[in-house]
Amino acid sequence: MNGSPNGKAPVLQLDALTGLRGIAAWLVVFYHIRLSLTALLPSDAIAFLAKGYLAVDLFFMLSGFVMWLNYGDRFAQNGLRETPSFLWKRVARIWPLHALILVGMIGFVVLLILTKRPLDDYPLGELPLHITLVQNWGFTDALSWNHPAWSISTELGAYLVFPIIVCGIAWKRLSAPVLFVILGAAVGGVYAFFALNGYDELGDNIAQMGLMRCIIEFFIGIVLANIWQRFGQGLYATLAWSLAACIAVLVGAFANVPETAFMPILIASILMIFASTAGRLAAVLSAKPLLWMGDISYATYLVHYFAFILFKIAFVGPDLQLSWVQLVAFLIGILAISAALFYGFEKPAQRWMNMRSPFGKAAPLQSSPSA
Repeated sequence: MNGSPNGKAPVLQLDALTGLRGIAAWLVVFYHIRLSLTALLPSDAIAFLAKGYLAVDLFFMLSGFVMWLNYGDRFAQNGLRETPSFLWKRVARIWPLHALILVGMIGFVVLLILTKRPLDDYPLGELPLHITLVQNWGFTDALSWNHPAWSISTELGAYLVFPIIVCGIAWKRLSAPVLFVILGAAVGGVYAFFALNGYDELGDNIAQMGLMRCIIEFFIGIVLANIWQRFGQGLYATLAWSLAACIAVLVGAFANVPETAFMPILIASILMIFASTAGRLAAVLSAKPLLWMGDISYATYLVHYFAFILFKIAFVGPDLQLSWVQLVAFLIGILAISAALFYGFEKPAQRWMNMRSPFGKAAPLQSSPSA
C-alpha cells in the first residue's frame, strides 16, 4: 500500500476518517432535530440541515472502504472460509447496542400501552424484523421504531454480500483505468436505480430504496479503497479528488440534474480527499476531540433519535420548539449518553461476543474508523 514504508495504512489518514465519521453522525443528529430549531435558526440553515441524511451515504461508502482495508487480504488468503468469522465480528459490532436501545424503546411502548396512547410509530408486528435487523430489507412501507437503525439493517445486507464481492472479483489484477471505469459504473448505478423507480433524492422512500442504496454505495467504498491503495496519499491525489468534488458541485448547482446524479461522486470525492490528504487538513480531523467524537459516533447515531423523543416529552412545549438552553442541554446530554454507552456497553458487549466466537479468536484489526 502506497504511502507507508511497512505497507500499512498511515494512522493519520485513518484517524482523519474517524473524525469525519464523528462529524457525519452529528449531521444526522441535527437532521432529526431540525424542525425543532426553526425558532432559532434562519431558513437557509434549516434547509442545509435538511440534507443531513446524506451523511448516511458517506457512512455506507466509508464502511465499504474500511471493510476492504481490514478484510480484503484475509478473504484473498482464506477465500469464503473467512465468511463466518467476518459476519460474527460484524454482528458483534452492530447488534448489541441496537438491541439495548430497542429494549429501551419496548419499555417506552409498554408505557404508551398502559396509558392508552397511539402506537403508530411502533408497530408491534414489525418488532421481529427489528430484532433480527432485517427491518429495512423491503418488508415494510415506512420507517418505524428507532428510525436511524434502518441503515445498520442495510449494512447487514452489505456485509452478507461483501465476501462474494471480494472473492468474486480479481481485484489485484485490475488496472487503475478499469477501477475508475467500475467506479463510474457504480456511481451511475445509483442514479439509474433511483431514476428507474421514479426518485430524485437519495433520501427518498428509504424503506424500499435503502437496501440497494447501501449495497451500491458500500461497493463504491470498496472500489475507492482499491484506488486509494494504488495511489496512496499525496498532493496530486488530493488535487484530483478536489477537482472531482468541484465539478460535482458545479453540476449540482447549474446543470439542473437530480441529487442522485452528482451527490454520490461528491461524497466519494470528499471521502478520498480526507483519505489522501496529509498535513493540516488531516491533522484537524485527527484532533483528539474529533477522534473521540468519531469513536463514540455509533452510539451517538443510534441513541439520539429515541433520546430526542424522550427529551421533547419531558422538557419541550406543545410547539416542539427548542430554546438555546434546551438545545445546548440536549447536545451535551447526547455526548454524555454516547460516551456512557460506548465505554459502558458497546465495547464490552463487542468484546464479550468476540471472545465467544465459535470461529476462533479474531486477529488484531488494522486501526480504522469503523472496524
